[in-house]
Amino acid sequence: MTAACLLVVGTGASYADGVNTGYFGNVAILGYDPVAYFTDGRPTKGSPEIAKKWLGATWYFASAKHRDAFASEPVRYAPQYGGFCTLGTAFEQASANIDPEAWRIVDGKLYLFSGKEGLEEDFDAAPAPIIAKADAQWPGIEAKEFEARAADN
Repeated sequence: MTAACLLVVGTGASYADGVNTGYFGNVAILGYDPVAYFTDGRPTKGSPEIAKKWLGATWYFASAKHRDAFASEPVRYAPQYGGFCTLGTAFEQASANIDPEAWRIVDGKLYLFSGKEGLEEDFDAAPAPIIAKADAQWPGIEAKEFEARAADN
């Protein structure tokens, strides 16, 4: 596993009702448009002028069309594991530090990572077991993040 994912749960990151919003502000995916990964096949910065609130976080979009698509099916476009690093989630070390340029779509779902380094070796070679592991770990991580956020408020 890449060293970049080794940031332990409860590190002071913002967490809005199930969505990683990083360390600054309350914007999901560092302001990148979640729909663009699917429609454009690449990460695209969104605009604060084209935004939508969902699960307590603000999501930015590159176009009104993308915003409307997200509004109609947010679960389809939102990243897995609340936008935390997929590899970190699999190994119970949820990293709020994600790199929107480090991503994969597997079986129609968006997965984010904390960096591109090691992604091909650590994830691409065998994504299914990592996803299964992350799926199993996520409920516990999500509960810890929610508890940490509640304690901060």
